[in-house]
Amino acid sequence: MRITTSIFKRELGGYFATPVAYVFLFFFLVLTGVFTFYIGGFYEREQADLQPFFAFHPWLYLFLIPAISMRLWAEERKSGTIELLMTQPISMAQAVGGKFLAAWCFTGIALALTVPTWITAAYLGQPDNGVIVAGYIGSFLMAGACLAVGACISAVTRNQVIAFVTTVFVLLGFVLSGFPVVLDWVSGWAPEVLTETVASFSFLTHFNDITRGVIDTRDIVFFGSLIGCFLVANAIIIDLKKAA
Repeated sequence: MRITTSIFKRELGGYFATPVAYVFLFFFLVLTGVFTFYIGGFYEREQADLQPFFAFHPWLYLFLIPAISMRLWAEERKSGTIELLMTQPISMAQAVGGKFLAAWCFTGIALALTVPTWITAAYLGQPDNGVIVAGYIGSFLMAGACLAVGACISAVTRNQVIAFVTTVFVLLGFVLSGFPVVLDWVSGWAPEVLTETVASFSFLTHFNDITRGVIDTRDIVFFGSLIGCFLVANAIIIDLKKAA
């Protein structure tokens, strides 16, 4: 645990050692504000809730999360520092876990900086704070799943642009898998069980359930399992690259 914590601190500090972190936080806050107050019609709805705020998170993460995850391993491989990292007395689980937790924590910091939006809703009315807390939990879990996917893809290539684009397309598949047009297309040629399987992998379906204030164990398990599976795949890919 001590080694994982050391890697975590090293990676998290690395984000703030360059202007990239501050640029990301700036754009994240600006975009959430634009989507919430202008496109989402926060004031026009005349309801004290954060539904317009959370509704756009899957689409924000579709592009912002890959911008974080693309550097996790691709940069290490391109610069050659991955060989130095692997010669240290650390396990693959510690390396993968430490880097992932740092990226997830950084995303959590970005989310925490949006609390003034919650304060605005509380000032204008009496929102259901339990639903809002559930929304933040769901957003944080979804961000973790997106990061795990991105970290795994970043381990495959040393080109950050390729890692970014590939992650965007993979995450788009997870987001769109719950759309009626996609399910209608799948049900047209596939058995019902396959259609239900495709629908069960939708980020939107699980995230929307949580943002309604219903924290179902199945939604938690979905995001948790996805994080676990992609982190294991991440470790396996790094091991294979190291052996090669």
